[in-house]
Amino acid sequence: MWRSWDTTSVTEIDARLYNFKILFAYNSGKIENESITFHDTREIFENGQALNYTGDPRALFELNNQKLCYEYLKQKIAGREPITTGFILETHAALTGGTYDERRYVERGERPGAFKRHDYMIGREETGAPPCEVPLKIEELLGEINAAVLDPGDILTAGAYFHLKFEHIHPFADGNGRVGRTLLNYFFMTVGHPPLIIYDEDKADYYAALEFYDKTEDIEPMRSFLRSQTIKTWRKTYERTITDDNHQGGY
Repeated sequence: MWRSWDTTSVTEIDARLYNFKILFAYNSGKIENESITFHDTREIFENGQALNYTGDPRALFELNNQKLCYEYLKQKIAGREPITTGFILETHAALTGGTYDERRYVERGERPGAFKRHDYMIGREETGAPPCEVPLKIEELLGEINAAVLDPGDILTAGAYFHLKFEHIHPFADGNGRVGRTLLNYFFMTVGHPPLIIYDEDKADYYAALEFYDKTEDIEPMRSFLRSQTIKTWRKTYERTITDDNHQGGY
């Protein structure tokens, strides 16, 4: 179904991803910020504002950044532009502008659109590359992923590996999850695989797959998880398509 759509057309991308982009932004944001609501997300995407909002202003910045990032990326999706280090930095800048806290921004000199300047160990296994190693590790990862595009094979496996390695490197002071999930979908869409939503309600399984890789370097739990989330993301759309086709005498 996905490959039958013309995803080299920005107009077609907008039409096919209208609901998806809102659900993706809501779930990706809520995984790390509990104050985000679906209503506010939809208001930001459809009207550019959230009326009567009384929560944390950072949540609105994050949601508006998701909207701006989608507008930035859709042209690149249509053009099948490769992922480069510059592309990653621009995506990070789009998603994290105005969201860095005072400690990171003022005291530690961290900036949206720049790799981290200090160590930030994460997870039970205390992963995260030292700042001095980040640029090289990202370039090595991109070399592997660009090779996967030339010889696709199992794209789901390549996507799982890309996401796990990116999060394991932890290249930024903040926003690694949001950027990593966005890059994963960008990679998928440029190689003919549908994007997916990692649902907030399934984040325990998501974190478990990340931690399992950090401990064992086994990508299978993440691959299986991404497969299930792809099915969950597109099942209703697919069933509606089948129903419409049958009604019209199609398969």
